[in-house]
Amino acid sequence: MSNDSTKKMVTVALGVCLVCSILVSTAAVALNARQEKNKESDKIKNILIAGELMQEGIDVKAVFDSKVQPEIVNLQSGEFLPESDYNAKLDPATFNVKVMADDPDYGTAIPADKDLARIRRMPKYMTIYIVKVNDQAEKYILPIYGKGLWSTLYGFLALNSDLQTIEGITFYEHGETPGLGGEVDNPRWKEIWKGKQVFRENGEVGITVIKGQVDPDDPDAQYEVDGLSGSTLTTRGLDAMVKFWLGDSGYGPFIRGHRIQKEEINEQG
Repeated sequence: MSNDSTKKMVTVALGVCLVCSILVSTAAVALNARQEKNKESDKIKNILIAGELMQEGIDVKAVFDSKVQPEIVNLQSGEFLPESDYNAKLDPATFNVKVMADDPDYGTAIPADKDLARIRRMPKYMTIYIVKVNDQAEKYILPIYGKGLWSTLYGFLALNSDLQTIEGITFYEHGETPGLGGEVDNPRWKEIWKGKQVFRENGEVGITVIKGQVDPDDPDAQYEVDGLSGSTLTTRGLDAMVKFWLGDSGYGPFIRGHRIQKEEINEQG
């Protein structure tokens, strides 16, 4: 075989490899973009589920845009971030919990003795979602996340306008064992959260995910949720996660501030 023929074969082979590489890269980029879009759509769907706005056959994005108002909260102060302070990262449309937690400017390390949710880092800001009816807040949907047994669970906890009564809970991402910790997806289990009370009279977080089933005659039943059968560690993780995010390190300052505002408005009215 001549040198020219060998060179032509090598050139053709390299050309085929290059074309295949470009096609694979293009397909990977397109697939990744589609996966991210699906994740965002599933996240919005779960916000509607937590807020009891999800119905079969609805236009999820249209319902979200018309009935849900996203707001960014400064977790330390408990105050809403003015829109004038929004930027490429601090924007409800682009806010990413995972990215913000690791960001050197917008994330912070959690002291070990306060890290109930075992997440090590958290954003200094969080995007919350307010369901409004006639321009009045009806529900507050709060993103929560924390460690279970095998994974980090990401979900939403919905509170009534009183910021005391739970309206719903749902998880949109986790890797817990199906039939055990994966029972967080069971509609019957999620239903028992509704109506439970968050704070005790002294202001402390009272909501607790217990081991076993709640005794309806127990004076603390209003604060208690059944644990997941056969999954003690996931149950503990859920309990710690909810306590963390409703406490001082999470939405505590926001909740206290808004409850005080509501009480003042009611007194004036």
